[in-house]
Amino acid sequence: MRYLSFIFVLLVVFSSCKSKKAKEGQSEESRTSGYAKLLVDESFHNIVDDQIEVFNSDYPDAHFTVITGNENKIFPTFLNDSVRVMISSRMLTPEEEKVYSKRSIPVFTSRFAIDGIALITAADSQDTTITAEEVISIMKGNSSSDKSLVFDNAYSSTLRYFKDLAQVKELPKKGVYTLSNNNDVIKYVSEHKNYIGVVGVNWLIKKYSEGEEYSGKVKLMGVKAVKGKKGDDAFYKPVQDNLISGIYPFLRNIYIINAEGKGGLGTGFANWLVSQRGQLIVLKSGLGPHKIVSRDFNLKN
Repeated sequence: MRYLSFIFVLLVVFSSCKSKKAKEGQSEESRTSGYAKLLVDESFHNIVDDQIEVFNSDYPDAHFTVITGNENKIFPTFLNDSVRVMISSRMLTPEEEKVYSKRSIPVFTSRFAIDGIALITAADSQDTTITAEEVISIMKGNSSSDKSLVFDNAYSSTLRYFKDLAQVKELPKKGVYTLSNNNDVIKYVSEHKNYIGVVGVNWLIKKYSEGEEYSGKVKLMGVKAVKGKKGDDAFYKPVQDNLISGIYPFLRNIYIINAEGKGGLGTGFANWLVSQRGQLIVLKSGLGPHKIVSRDFNLKN
């Protein structure tokens, strides 16, 4: 009898816990359900939002909290172990990887898309093209032209990309300026001649599709690559075909970095991004997919 009573108590406790869990709306933790926090570079939040929307349509028990910010904000948060899944345009450095290796937590990095960095100018501007060499000269502060570059903010991944490209640590005193966000860049460039805005293609595509006030007042510039590099034969715009072929000069990868350390929702989402369904969403967004998804046809007589 004592044994039966003990079993009965266990069943009651288990049933109570299960009922409480259901009441609170909690989902069982798995690769397709539960809760996950994502750190997302603000340049890529549009493509991540699209992916989450479709993922949720297939797996309604998956719940994501997306935290967006510039590169200098999200990386310290990731390294502090506050959030263990991140979307970024760069991988961890060896020193940053050591932070997790010391905790015996594996870090998995996967590229799932290719983004371009667009150069935009006012719609009525006579300048429609620029060379990569000229952009680098402006970043170094030794350009002879009167053109200036305008970036979203001083801590963005976009600005970091061009500082790395030009191999400079500090910005020149003139010719390169930063504002608060991408919206400010579009507005400023649309109203000032000789200024070239620098924005991510993923962000720009969304703004054009939404019909933002100033998006129709700017236009894409064609860019010729540095001599000896792919795309040095003509001026190319950051349209999808040029991102996929790699002929547009200013390309960057979009990575998901997963240090979840278990087979949870973060891991499931990382796998989803490189799956056939996830890659089709990238293709539909106008970006370059990590891999081109093949289409198979069954032919019957």
